[in-house]
Amino acid sequence: MNDVTAMQLQKRVRSIQSLPTPPVIFRPLMDLFRQPIENVEIKEVTKLVSYDKSLAALCLRVANSPLFGRAKSTESVQAAVLSLGVRRVEEILLTCCLQQMMPKGKWGPDPVAFWKHSLGCAFVSRKFAEMIGYADGEKAYVAGLLHDLGIVVNAVAYRSEFSAVMAEASKKQLKLEELEEKRLGFTHCDSGFTLAQVWQLPEEVCEVIRFHHHPQAAPQWSPLVAVVHLCDLLCRLRGLGYGYYEAQEIDFLADPAWVTLSEQFPKLAQMDLARFTFDLDGVVGEVALLVDSIFTPTLAS
Repeated sequence: MNDVTAMQLQKRVRSIQSLPTPPVIFRPLMDLFRQPIENVEIKEVTKLVSYDKSLAALCLRVANSPLFGRAKSTESVQAAVLSLGVRRVEEILLTCCLQQMMPKGKWGPDPVAFWKHSLGCAFVSRKFAEMIGYADGEKAYVAGLLHDLGIVVNAVAYRSEFSAVMAEASKKQLKLEELEEKRLGFTHCDSGFTLAQVWQLPEEVCEVIRFHHHPQAAPQWSPLVAVVHLCDLLCRLRGLGYGYYEAQEIDFLADPAWVTLSEQFPKLAQMDLARFTFDLDGVVGEVALLVDSIFTPTLAS
């Protein structure tokens, strides 16, 4: 375990619990995501947006960004919610909650690349889930967005060590999780799972965070873990990775997650994978615009 004893590792991972708690709106926001969209009232979302002036300003900026091409500018929070739609506003708020956890300055991965990957995986997971007939596309979105929560944890709790790991992974074109295991003694899957439990995230989302690189290791088969696992690989294959090229060969059709999902969801066996990966180029453009709208002013400061 690379000179890190089991006891030392347990102590280090437990120390993650001393991280700042998530923003106040995080938990009620997760509660809204659990509800069917038809049960969510606009006034509830507007109230969450209005709770924080910086979040309100952000939603207004995104609503007026080139991503949506509005002919007339949006000037109020309620108008922004109506303009963007309830789910899009919830997605923006959830992303901003995570962004507030980020350390300032250099912390390992390129922040823009990290957010493009996280948002890309969220968008693709939802689309992929809907295409194969998985029942809850919004849950797939949330799980895709949060799957790399451990990268934020490692960047905050083990900043210098993790920065060195990122630099080496980038230079040698290695898989991040494999180098984390070698250099730190644990991966972002382990640390992310620990924080997800502290935050009391839904059990299925916790399982995605823990097993998204190795879905076959999960105690019970989870279609959600498999969906995010495959979409994570798809994003990294199409240039929505951690900001560097990973030298790896990917055979999706032979991946155990693909094989097992195909048995449960017949639509997957009929999917044109080449066409789907080609369609991801459109997602790349949308994600880039959304990241620019949400984060560029913050990350540049």
